Amino acid sequence: ISDKLSDEETTKLIAVLEKHRAVLRYSLQDLKGISPALYTHHIPIDSSKAPSREPQHRLNNTMLEVVKKEVLKLLQAGIIYLVPHSEWVSPVQVVPKKGGMMVVENNKNELIPQLTVTGWWMCMDYRKLNAATKKDHFPLPFIDKMLEWLSKHSFCFLVGYSGYHQIPIHPDDQSKTTFTCPYGTYA
Repeated sequence: ISDKLSDEETTKLIAVLEKHRAVLRYSLQDLKGISPALYTHHIPIDSSKAPSREPQHRLNNTMLEVVKKEVLKLLQAGIIYLVPHSEWVSPVQVVPKKGGMMVVENNKNELIPQLTVTGWWMCMDYRKLNAATKKDHFPLPFIDKMLEWLSKHSFCFLVGYSGYHQIPIHPDDQSKTTFTCPYGTYA
């Protein structure tokens, strides 16, 4: 809850949230997602492309901890599962969360803008899989049009974050999403 709300606004917001508690999700385990009977995502591969099995990357201790926490979270939510073998294997990457700009002085007394890192994201490096995927005829609209449309509607960050995990991958294509990390190979 924003600290910019007055006490009265905060009380009203809490009352609305309490009233509609049943429709809110509090963790990844609470996400119901889209029924596989309604839709599953297919990953069509160009038959002229060979599968790619990439090795895992070395990660420092901080990054290892980020990967460990994210893998455990996704395992507990039932979003990923252990895979013993797959033709398609992609490595995980750990990238910084950018928190803004800070000006620092270098050894020549010059002021240099520098991005501040507020944490780390784990993501899968699916570039080789994406390169082998057949392109569809339904490209995304221009980003400025999407942002214009979204600005006219209520949109929650959590909806955007969790939306990624709500469309199930078709069982025949799940092995293509396999990723490797120091804690195992998962799809």
